[in-house]
Amino acid sequence: MNNAQRIALIVAVANLVLLSTFPPYNYVSLQHGNIPTFDGFYFAVGVHQNRILNADFLALEIIVVLINACIALLLLRTPPLREPPKQPGGNRRQRTVLALVAINLVLVLLFPPFEFFSAITKAALPTFEGFYFVFGDNSQRQMVTPILYIEVALIIINGALLWLLFRDKPAGEASAEELRDLAQRIRAAQKK
Repeated sequence: MNNAQRIALIVAVANLVLLSTFPPYNYVSLQHGNIPTFDGFYFAVGVHQNRILNADFLALEIIVVLINACIALLLLRTPPLREPPKQPGGNRRQRTVLALVAINLVLVLLFPPFEFFSAITKAALPTFEGFYFVFGDNSQRQMVTPILYIEVALIIINGALLWLLFRDKPAGEASAEELRDLAQRIRAAQKK
């Protein structure tokens, strides 16, 4: 592990400590029929009347921090000595994909899907009103965590597929053009 990776790991641990110190809470109100609505982030040790921990959102935040830490560790790795030196963390397109995945994951957490408490149903995929800033006034809305989980999963799957698509070919693997040239040379040698 090099110094840049150590720093990325320290930043990830600091983020996890911050997330666990100020977790997200839902407010349970009799006025809303005891349906919990997202209320904000509060100090974990404090006493919070009529509020319960939003464990789904906290788990999603932790997952995103860990994924971003893994992306940072991958981008900042030192290339092996037996290969010619190249950019750490893959080629430029792969690094761009990783950066876009990290940005998307942060944006998805900053603007999660919400629905009004009056529209809440027990359906597998609830409807939602829209995407609102997580630090805004969401006292009349509930976060739709199933849709949030689907968003995060799709971002990760698309990022992984693009990462594999943009990988450099191994040294022993020939490209299609190289195979065509080789076939033409073999045909030309057979004609002689």
